Amino acid sequence: MVSPPSFSPDEPAHAGHPYESLTPDVVLDALATLGLHGDGRLMALNSYENRVYQVYLEDRSAVVVKFYRPGRWSDAEILEEHGFALELAAAEVPAVAPLVVEGNTLHRHGGFGFSVSPYRGGRAPELDDFEVLEWVGRFLARIHAVGAQTPFAARPALDLQSFGIASRDWLLGHERVPLDVQREWETACNAALDMIAATALSPTHASDSETPARKIRLHGDVHPGNILWTPTDRPDGGPHFVDLDDARTGFAVQDLWMLLSGDRAQRTAQLSGLLDGYEQFRDFDRRELALIEPLRTLRLIHYSAWLARRWEDPIFPINFPWFGSSDYWKGQIQMLQDQCEAMAEAPLYA
Repeated sequence: MVSPPSFSPDEPAHAGHPYESLTPDVVLDALATLGLHGDGRLMALNSYENRVYQVYLEDRSAVVVKFYRPGRWSDAEILEEHGFALELAAAEVPAVAPLVVEGNTLHRHGGFGFSVSPYRGGRAPELDDFEVLEWVGRFLARIHAVGAQTPFAARPALDLQSFGIASRDWLLGHERVPLDVQREWETACNAALDMIAATALSPTHASDSETPARKIRLHGDVHPGNILWTPTDRPDGGPHFVDLDDARTGFAVQDLWMLLSGDRAQRTAQLSGLLDGYEQFRDFDRRELALIEPLRTLRLIHYSAWLARRWEDPIFPINFPWFGSSDYWKGQIQMLQDQCEAMAEAPLYA
């Protein structure tokens, strides 16, 4: 059986990982280079792709500092994320943007690129509440209204090639799928990708009209954990959006579908709430609803490849010990088969 390697804390494979050098002293020293002096208190926040810390400053305020994973994004791609966030903030959309310090949002220290943002608290939104869904929908429309004004120049698109085909090829090429289930997984994956190739997510897809759905700049990863809700009796109460690290070009529905859960009736009701709010500010192309299950399938394939690609980072084996076994891949095969059935069904409509 071929599976991602397991490491013990004493093995030298960890020694060369960049984040090993990111100690609390390095975090505080990085902030000090910007004139932001911590009082010694810092807390690691839940983030696997980057390293993110909440740091308390000497003036008793708090900031969030994000150290970007080396080699993931170019400086140009990171700066496009920052620029998009600052555009949203300027348009009074409640998205947390990086602070501009000495004229810059991207800084360097200890071999890392990092940014600093104001700390914003909150809790997960109650997505079974129609008014909350409508409120979130209104702000998603406002994000997309800004996102539609200009395109990304450096950031990639969310599409069949980058999320699906490239992920499949990497997993097979690096022998990350155990041999006893490899053929079955490859068959299920290929069947799913063939179905997605018939949708607008494929660059060779022929539009069914003279005005195809438009791709725009997206948040890219709108799940409940990236929306923080504050009490509505506060002046800035309601939802605010965090973590534009996965911002890409794509269809608007990408920023809606991850907020849907439950059976078909529940998802339809949730979608209705989101779109009721969304369409108060921006039109929504109903043809994009046919992309929900293809997008879900691409995320499923991409997620497995993401875990495998990051396995040399010691935090991954610790937090995802179930990944890589034959049982894991058997579960993936079943989910891909289920997704093929879901993609064959009529799309949600609201």
